[in-house]
This record gives sequence, C-alpha cells and structure tokens, in this order.
Amino acid sequence: MANFFQEIQVPNQKISTDSPPFPAVLGPNSPPSLAEFISAIESQKPLLESLLHKTGAILFRGFPVSSAAEFNQVVESFGYPDQPYLGGAASRTNVVGRVYTANEAPPDRKIPFHHEMAYAAEYPKKLFFFCEVAPRSGGETPVVLSHVVYERMREKHPDFVERLEKEGMVSRRVMGEEDDPSSAIGRGWKSTFSTNDKLVAEQRAAKLGMKLEWIGDGSTVRRVICANQPIKHDKSRDRKIWFNEMVPGYTAFSDGVTFGNGDAVPGDAVYDCLQIMEEESVAIPWQKGDILFLDNLAVLHGRKHFTPPRRILAALCK
Repeated sequence: MANFFQEIQVPNQKISTDSPPFPAVLGPNSPPSLAEFISAIESQKPLLESLLHKTGAILFRGFPVSSAAEFNQVVESFGYPDQPYLGGAASRTNVVGRVYTANEAPPDRKIPFHHEMAYAAEYPKKLFFFCEVAPRSGGETPVVLSHVVYERMREKHPDFVERLEKEGMVSRRVMGEEDDPSSAIGRGWKSTFSTNDKLVAEQRAAKLGMKLEWIGDGSTVRRVICANQPIKHDKSRDRKIWFNEMVPGYTAFSDGVTFGNGDAVPGDAVYDCLQIMEEESVAIPWQKGDILFLDNLAVLHGRKHFTPPRRILAALCK
C-alpha cells in the first residue's frame, strides 16, 4: 500500500478464494520509526479506511509501538473523535490520554462475542486494541464478521430471526453500587454512569436508551434496555448485521434477554448462534506491539482464557 504498508499472511488468518483475507494483516515494507508509522497513517488514511471497509478488521504487526503512550499517538493519528465509555459494562482503567485497559476480568473468564456497547444508543464505530504484554498462552481476541452470523442464523432459524427483527429484544442486567472485578460485566452503576447520584444516573441512562429500576434498598439497580434494532442495516455495505447482546445476555447477564413483548428467547437459538460465532471466528495469537483495528459495525470480538501475564489496551472512537 503506497510503498509503506504491505499485506502479509499469518497463521490462523482466514483465507478464501471468494472473499478478502480476514482479518487483513499489514506489516511494514522496511523497518520504520514510530514517526514514520504515524506519518504513513496520516497520509494513507483513505487507503487504510478502504481496506477496513472491505475486511472489517486490520491487524498491524511489526511496527515500533511498545507503550501505552505510543499507542495513544497511533490512535490520535487516525483523527477519530473519542467515544466516552459512559454506560459500558466492563471494568476498565484509564492509562494515558484516550487509552484504557481492555476488559479486566480474571484470566479464567472467557468473554463472549459482542459488538462494543451494542446495548447503548451511542456506541463506538471504531475500536483499537494494542498488545503491550503478550500472554504466555491463550488470551486471543477472536473476531467474527457480523453479517455472516446474521446470514447463518437466518438460514438456521428463519422464524426466530424474523420475529427478532419485528419485535426487537429487551436485555436486563443487575448492577451493584461498586465494581465487581471478578466479572467480565462487573461495573457498578456508579462507575457505569460516572456519578453517585441516582437521579443523574437515571438521566444519563435514558440518553443511552436505558431504563433503571432500583431494587430493594436502592443499592442495586436493574438496567433495562429495549433494543428495537437487534439486527441493524449496515448502510455503507448494504447488508444486515447481527448487532445485539443476545448471546452474552443469555449466558452471562443477571436477568438475561427476552423478545420485545417479554417472551423468553429460545435457548437452542442462542446456543446455535454461539456455535456459529465460534465456527466463523478467527483467533490470531497476540504478539507484543500488535494493533488490532476493528469496524464495530462489521465485526464482533471476544476474549479467550489466558495464562498471565497479559496486558491489552483499548481505545474507542466515534
């Protein structure tokens, strides 16, 4: 790509004759400096965005990025506005600038496939992940194309998918006051909405398409989300995508998910969806310095179990 980036192939990458490699993997044509890498991003951004639009995911490998501060510079070079993590479920810690830790759940907790903040009215359009410390084993961030999940689900469960499109989906999750670091979705309501004031939390939740129902003595809350578009239309690619939290909601959240009218979602459809995601996913082992660039409308991601140490950082963009 314009004599700086070159497309390369790596183990576990999905290669087929009728679609582009997934994810796309870019390396440098010759050993660059960090400044040269950033300059190339700025000058070749249209080419990179075109490749992202075609593939949904780009892995940058072999570039001289070694710290959170340098990763922050790379993210800034793309010029995307920052996406606040207001309403997000995962425990994260700000590291530097717009860079946060990725989900801090314990290494034995597998994180199901999801679109980042698919449950919120305002969700990031682009995601960046950076490997600061590679895991001893496991810990991949698997990715899967959302439109493929939709197409296979429509083929296997046409009536279920049709009903989901017509009626929408409601998800519920109980949150305590404080964060629970043992859970992949352990953020308490105070952190989730960046306030100790219940009224402010309710107002901020409403802007994100959420309703809060206080439970018992009021120290815990049930977050209710009416997702009227659990299947969205990706206008830029003119295709439907599986953009919802049905699988993590059914398998991990306190109160799970239902159809829009309150009827239970059938478990066989949920687990068939999970199996489809696993079958279609790609999991490339992390190497130190890797940067994974995702289109959040095109690709779901998750996290596999791992043996520490592992430190993956993230940045969310509008």
